[in-house]
Amino acid sequence: MERAKMIRLFILVLIISLGALIWTFSGFKNDFQLGIGLLMAILTGLWLISLVIKDASIIDVFWGSGFVIIAWFYAFQNDLANMGFREMILLSMITIWGMRLTIYLAMRNLGKGEDYRYAQWRKDNGEKWWWLSFFRVFALQGFLLWIISATYLPSLSTRAEMGILEYFGVLLWIIGLFFESVGDYQLAQFKKDYNNKGKVLNTGVWRYTRHPNYFGDATIWWGFFFFAFAHPQGWMFVFCPIVMTFFLLKVSGVAMLEVKLKESKPQYLEYIRTTSSFIPMVPKK
Repeated sequence: MERAKMIRLFILVLIISLGALIWTFSGFKNDFQLGIGLLMAILTGLWLISLVIKDASIIDVFWGSGFVIIAWFYAFQNDLANMGFREMILLSMITIWGMRLTIYLAMRNLGKGEDYRYAQWRKDNGEKWWWLSFFRVFALQGFLLWIISATYLPSLSTRAEMGILEYFGVLLWIIGLFFESVGDYQLAQFKKDYNNKGKVLNTGVWRYTRHPNYFGDATIWWGFFFFAFAHPQGWMFVFCPIVMTFFLLKVSGVAMLEVKLKESKPQYLEYIRTTSSFIPMVPKK
């Protein structure tokens, strides 16, 4: 079996195991079970739309708003009307991050055809892609979204005051949102200039990290996690930001994109030599 397939299989088994752990042993299993039902109902509808428009990449646009939906659902299940300042701060953070990402991806992707990854899978799988896309794209990403968003469960089921860990989480969220949003904006502006075709963006936040948007996204998730410590079982959910960071680094983010960029942009090898891949650092000379 290819190494990449073995890694994907390991990740899938790990995610299923984490889901089973929370389902069985945590004090949040009722809300957790309802959460997967809600997400799968929404994603089934989204899958049906993708069959009509022949574009599976609409899942990418949904990704950010999916976390917003599940967070507000968990809040509703835990008496939204009586939530305090701490819980509303967290909901605001999730909503701002998730909707910014959804709006950005909608403006970038919609109306421009199917993403090259899904288009290649469609080509490779032929007539069976219509049903295979549900499991390989929509159900899989829905399951991943469900697992990662589990960190909201202890955070939103607890009534507590803002403490030092929550304020640290807010700080991480601010840093992450800065790198993610500024990185996305600078890249969009760079791509607008036809003269930059084939060139490497190495200014602004891209001067300090080759993937400021991925670094920002991971940092935001660590910020969300620090709100979970208000609950006695909160520490259990450290796997949520770990899984997200791992995916951004090794699966669908940095690792996948770097392979393509090395092939398409000769200058990228020099960029790799001078610039940190993930954590922002002063460039090497």
